[in-house]
Amino acid sequence: MTLSVFALGTSHPFGERVAETLGSPLAPLEEREFEDGEHKARPLVSVRGHDVYVIHALHGEPAQSANDKLVRLLLFLGTLRDAGAARVTAVIPYLCYARKDRRTKSRDPVSTRYVAALLEAVGTDRVVTLDAHNLAAYQNAFRIPAEHLEARPVFAAHFARALAGAQLAVVSPDVGGIKRAEVFRETLEARLGRPVARAFMEKQRSAGVVSGDRLVGEVAGRTVVLVDDLISSGETLRRAGAACRAQGATRVLAAATHGVFSMRADAVLQGAELERVVVSDAVFPFHRLGEAARGRVEVLSVAPLVAEAIRRLHQDGSLVDLLEGWGD
Repeated sequence: MTLSVFALGTSHPFGERVAETLGSPLAPLEEREFEDGEHKARPLVSVRGHDVYVIHALHGEPAQSANDKLVRLLLFLGTLRDAGAARVTAVIPYLCYARKDRRTKSRDPVSTRYVAALLEAVGTDRVVTLDAHNLAAYQNAFRIPAEHLEARPVFAAHFARALAGAQLAVVSPDVGGIKRAEVFRETLEARLGRPVARAFMEKQRSAGVVSGDRLVGEVAGRTVVLVDDLISSGETLRRAGAACRAQGATRVLAAATHGVFSMRADAVLQGAELERVVVSDAVFPFHRLGEAARGRVEVLSVAPLVAEAIRRLHQDGSLVDLLEGWGD
């Protein structure tokens, strides 16, 4: 079965990096805007009988909201199905509405499940995402195969090289991220061949207001790596960074797969709490950041990881052992 890979909108540069690793160019498509705000996208080559992968990160950005990008993806996936594609896989490095995965207030939506239903309704055969906010909720939302990739080995390899001689602590900026941070800590510890300390912050969020500033764990005299799945305003990481510095941390760095960066993040990243922030290239991180804030952001590529996942899925292989030994 022939492999075809498309990339929509602003995910095109990332898609090109994925295609380069795969050793074949992106398939051509037309994306057309209409005066009334509607649009269309269509493949410019036949996809009949092909194994098709569509790369599109569903984060909001100045030109398009997450809703705009979701609709564009849905319509293009449906178009591919109508055009006779044998198998259609949505590769969504950042999945929108993944943070709204349960009811926290009376009559709340469970938006993650609704997005899954929309993707299934247009004939999607499989979904691939990167570092879902809540892995269990992501996997349970879909009735089709839902594959999950992690940037963890890419980040661990980077920090093992950059901080080889430092005494380290990996810190979760909230209780909900403890498991994510712990798996990362274990990976980093294995690469370094020596112990890495652990800590976590308490945090509560209600109606957009964040509270809680207690740090549990030992960070004094250590270089701290704060680990999260995404950065929006950056306030959660700023608070955690301030707490770590107050407890005697010598340096505070942050690592997050998705640098979404809202308008407020520009000021936060210029503060004294965070020395440097490391993100992946799955989401273009610089839409809303000024020059000073950009200088503190380092971008690691996960395109080879996504490319290898596509290669294995195309060959009907498994992703079970994909992350083991990655970056060695």
